[in-house]
Amino acid sequence: MSDATNRLSRRTLLRATSATAAASVAGTTFQASAANAAAATTAPTTKAPTTATPPAAARLFRELDAKIAAGMARNAIPGAAVGVLYQGIVYVKGYGVTNVDYPVPVDGDTMFRVGSTTKTFTGTTVMRLVDAGKLDLDAPVHRYLPDFRTADPGVAQQVTLRQLLNHTAGWLGDDVQDDGPGDDAAARFAAGLVRAPQLTPPGTQFAYNNAAVALVGRVIEVVTGVPYEVAVRALLIDPLGLTHSRFFTDEIVGFNVAASHTVVDGKAVVSPDAFRLWRSLAPAGALISSARDQLRFARFHLGDGTVPGGGARLLSQQSLLAMRSNPGPGGTLFVELDGVGVNWLLRPSAEGVRIVQHGGDWTGQHSGFLMVPDRGFALTLLTNSEGGPNLVDELFTDDWALRRFAGISNLPAAPRALSPAQLAPYEGTYTQLAIGAAGDLETGQFELTAANGQLIATVDGTPAARLAFYRPDYVLILGPNGEPTPGRANFVRGTGGRVDWLLLGGRLSRHETTAAASPDRSASPGSRTRTDPFQRRPLAIG
Repeated sequence: MSDATNRLSRRTLLRATSATAAASVAGTTFQASAANAAAATTAPTTKAPTTATPPAAARLFRELDAKIAAGMARNAIPGAAVGVLYQGIVYVKGYGVTNVDYPVPVDGDTMFRVGSTTKTFTGTTVMRLVDAGKLDLDAPVHRYLPDFRTADPGVAQQVTLRQLLNHTAGWLGDDVQDDGPGDDAAARFAAGLVRAPQLTPPGTQFAYNNAAVALVGRVIEVVTGVPYEVAVRALLIDPLGLTHSRFFTDEIVGFNVAASHTVVDGKAVVSPDAFRLWRSLAPAGALISSARDQLRFARFHLGDGTVPGGGARLLSQQSLLAMRSNPGPGGTLFVELDGVGVNWLLRPSAEGVRIVQHGGDWTGQHSGFLMVPDRGFALTLLTNSEGGPNLVDELFTDDWALRRFAGISNLPAAPRALSPAQLAPYEGTYTQLAIGAAGDLETGQFELTAANGQLIATVDGTPAARLAFYRPDYVLILGPNGEPTPGRANFVRGTGGRVDWLLLGGRLSRHETTAAASPDRSASPGSRTRTDPFQRRPLAIG
């Protein structure tokens, strides 16, 4: 895999602009305030709680501290920050250091890349434009982008804005081409999406789609008349008072920023180049933010549409609720999903209480974000190491935090052995695709074979994972020696009930031994073999 593609990472199996720019919407001008612009140059501080924490809550926070500290030590994570809303208590804390070479303590205002949680900022900005009458979720994208084209010409005419936001557009989602740093990056990316193969018809199948959300950024630009990043700051970030949330690296000079780290021989190593994220993907994953700001964003979404603390109304309550309602088709993205609302992953629990979730990944920067509206609970975690996904899994894929803070748990999943005849329809070769930063179509393949009641996944003859069924077509992801992980995946059937796909890490891997339609590769300027799809983080922003 190319370095560029490797930077666009979502956990799979084993686990520009001025702050005073304005956007005119429905006759109303949304402008970044002078106070917020000034705050951007102020050194961050950690604010102490103003009231005593009840003993029961204090005990839970101590358990969380211990869990995070142990995970950091075990996974070579130099720094992390957490934000919790629990029974009305706001808890924000930093751990460790920003950089192993130049160590500065992490606090609640330290800034990290939040990766794909950016998508929820994009979705919230869309809803501001819906409230203003500038966008309609069920309108075809072609209404706003009349020149938009897709590999299947009919798709461009019919795919809706909602389908972009709920990850059912159907084309290859891991298109991560770099279209340069200019204000035209989103427009160039949108024009180039004709290269992405169409995998499934729009609206029929969930498959995580970075490219679709990047396209939403271009829609925002067209209806506001300003670059995506300017619109999101003017419509959302500055009105919410998120003083430690920015898109560009030249906007964060003077802040406490967490450096990216890889892990070499069990030790964290600073990786300065890893922090870069190209502008065409900004709507899908470019936000740089702090735990305190992320928690304030969560409080807004758990509220009534007004700025937390009694501020102005930013969204109607109807639009706020619509973001986490009416999900599209479900499936898995490490956890089971009812589907996706307006860029919120909607996750079921054993108790019937819905979890609203996201999180994100970029090389050396991995995070989690979830809310339980019925419990008034929110949790966010930011980390600065390639070891981060392991700790994120412990707190967001597993239900350790949900059980303690919200009293809910994951859907039960007891593995059971299947007979060779039952496993036979799933056996065969599977292919996963991605379009890299240079525009090349990259492929990765693995084999699934039956053994001891499970499926064994091998890449180039080497065991990579085991898949254990717990209900029809749904599997637990195990390590190559059967060691448990909290991840889940599911198979997707097509015509006549054939197994056509494996939804692995939210990405569709095509079952080559069935008659499933092969995507048109001709739109891509090149093709090459990519490495193992069963890598921890093989493809794109998560």
